[in-house]
Amino acid sequence: MDYQDGNALAGPLSEIFSLDVTVAQGKCAACGLRGPLAQLHVYGPDPGLVARCPSCEEVVLTLVRGPNDAWLDLRGSVSLRIPIAE
Repeated sequence: MDYQDGNALAGPLSEIFSLDVTVAQGKCAACGLRGPLAQLHVYGPDPGLVARCPSCEEVVLTLVRGPNDAWLDLRGSVSLRIPIAE
């Protein structure tokens, strides 16, 4: 089966992340709590932002920014449901 490189994600991701992601519904990988990212407990800013589940306090998301790059780690999240206006 043929595949495309990661550049194929550029368009779809720019549509998703141009929105207010704090309203996206996430699910904690540790305890299963569902809710908007706005409910997460965020610590930081240095060396980056760490967002923890308000129920079990496990790390759901980390965001580290450098001068030219950003690193987003969502391994503590099972899913992220993002509303897209049409």
